[in-house]
Amino acid sequence: MEELKNDRLLKKEIGWEAPIFLVIFFGLFAYIGNVMGGTNMIKTMMNTAFDLLINVCFYLMAVAVIAGGISSIFSEFGVIALINKAVSVIMKPIYDLPGASSIGILNCFMSDNPAILTLAHDDNFRKYFKKYQMPALTNLGTSFGMGLITVTSMMALPVDGAIKGALVGLLGAIIGSVVSVRLMIRKTKKYYGTEEMVECKNTVSLPSGKRKIREGSVGSRFIQSLLEGGKIGVDMGIAIIPGVCLICTIVILLTNGTGASGIYDGSANQGIGILPIIGEKLSFILTPLFGFSTPKAIAIPITALGSSGAAIGMVSDMASKKIIGGNDIAVFTSICMCWSGYLSTHIAMMDALDTKEMTGNAILSHTIGGLSAGIASHIIWGLLF
Repeated sequence: MEELKNDRLLKKEIGWEAPIFLVIFFGLFAYIGNVMGGTNMIKTMMNTAFDLLINVCFYLMAVAVIAGGISSIFSEFGVIALINKAVSVIMKPIYDLPGASSIGILNCFMSDNPAILTLAHDDNFRKYFKKYQMPALTNLGTSFGMGLITVTSMMALPVDGAIKGALVGLLGAIIGSVVSVRLMIRKTKKYYGTEEMVECKNTVSLPSGKRKIREGSVGSRFIQSLLEGGKIGVDMGIAIIPGVCLICTIVILLTNGTGASGIYDGSANQGIGILPIIGEKLSFILTPLFGFSTPKAIAIPITALGSSGAAIGMVSDMASKKIIGGNDIAVFTSICMCWSGYLSTHIAMMDALDTKEMTGNAILSHTIGGLSAGIASHIIWGLLF
C-alpha cells in the first residue's frame, strides 16, 4: 500500500529528464564561462559565495537572533496572546479563517513559513477549522514568514526613507496575504465543500483563558525565554545559508557586470548582466507596476521566489551602492515578506498538511498575492510620499 501511495515519486531509471537537465545545466554555465572565461567563472562563484557567507549570512543571523529573542519574551509574558485576542475578531471577515489562525500569523511573522505547521498538527488548533480552510494556512503563513527579520533588515538599510518604506511594505504584504488566501479559499471551497470539519484525534486543552509559562521567577523566565529565542534565531540563520550562498550566487552571476575593474578577473560579485537587460526590456511593465529605480531590481523578486534571505542580502548590496530609494524598499519588503521563498517551501508545507492535491492552486494563488503586494506597496508609497 505504501509503495502504491508513493508511486507518483517513481520515475524510470533512465529517461528524458537527465539529458534535458544536462543540456540546460551545461548550456547555461558554458555560456557564462564563454563570456567570463571558465577559470574566472569558477573563481567568481567561490569568491561570491564566501563574500555572501561572511557579509550577508552572518548579518542576517545576528538580526534573526535579536528577532528570535524578542519574539520569545513576547510569547513568555503574554504579549502575543494579547495581540491574538485583539486580532482574532477580524480574521473571519478578512480571510474567511477562524480567529485561531491569527496565532499562525504571529508565529510565522516571528520566525519562518513552516512555523505554522507546528500549530496545524495540534488538535487544539485544528478543531476550529473546516476542511476547506486548512490548506489556506500555507498561503497565510507564507505571507508573513520571516516578516520580523525582513522588516527590521529593511529598516536598517542606509537608504533615505528606509523605515517608511519598510512599514509601507508591511502593509503591502498584508494586502498580498488577503489576495493569496482569498484566491486559495475560492478553490478549496469548490473542492472540499463548506461544511466538513477537519479531523482531530485528541482534544486535550489547557484551562480556558490560561497559557503555559516557564518555571522560575520573572527574571529567570526573562533570561530563559530570551536565550532560547536567540537559539532559534541561530537555527534560522544557519537555515538561510544554503539559499543565500547558492541562489544569490547564481542571481549575482546573471545580474552584475565586470564591476570597477572593467575586466573579468575572478573577483566576487562579477556577472554577465542578463537580468538587467531583461529588466530594461520589461521596464514598460515593471515601472508602472513597481516603480523600480534600476533595472537590476528585477533580481529581487526572482530571488525571493526561492529564498527571502538571499533577496534581502541583494537589497543590502544595492543599498550600499545607493541605487535604490524608499519606494524600492517598500516593494522589496512586501515581496520578500509575502513570497518569502515560497517555491522552496510550499510543496513541503502542503504535503505536511496532507492537502497535496491543492498544491498547484496554492502556488498560483500565492504568485498572484506576491505580485499584488508589490503593486499595492508602490501605489501606497506614491499616495503617501
